[in-house]
Amino acid sequence: MLSLSSPSLSPFPNTEQSKGIMAFSSLVRRRSLPCLAMSSFAIKPILFRSLHEGPDTIDELLDRHLVEKKPKEEDHDDDSELTRRRLTSNRREALSLYRDIIRASRFFTWPDASGMPWREVLRRNARREFEEARFERDPEVVTRLLIGGRDAVQKALDKLVEASKKSIEAEEQKRRDGRR
Repeated sequence: MLSLSSPSLSPFPNTEQSKGIMAFSSLVRRRSLPCLAMSSFAIKPILFRSLHEGPDTIDELLDRHLVEKKPKEEDHDDDSELTRRRLTSNRREALSLYRDIIRASRFFTWPDASGMPWREVLRRNARREFEEARFERDPEVVTRLLIGGRDAVQKALDKLVEASKKSIEAEEQKRRDGRR
């Protein structure tokens, strides 16, 4: 076998390019690279695309991998679609409000006049009101009920916080007066 690193067989004069080719040829001798073809005078790399046959540009990449939007078919149900979307949003909001009521009712631990804990009374009333308003289809009425419910929960929690602050201050005042 002919050695490509010998200066007599190199097609290039003794330059930096020939040194690079000689170093490359020694690499080829040590390792077998399937994408390289050797002739007796020079090494000619055969250009292959990579295994995944990927796109050459970003535009090709995007064209290949992004799904094109199909034009929407014009339906006469645009109003019904909007109403359905609004109702779905209102249902989520109603569930969120119901959960907030359940969470807030935990703080109402004292019994009412009949001896039942206020948290149970509040939960039962919330359940009854939500069941009554369950089949309401008018988005404005539903929105009004949701806003009113949020306000009522917030006011009840604010009053509870104020009452608990007052009771804590009263207990601290009793402790201070008792120590003197």
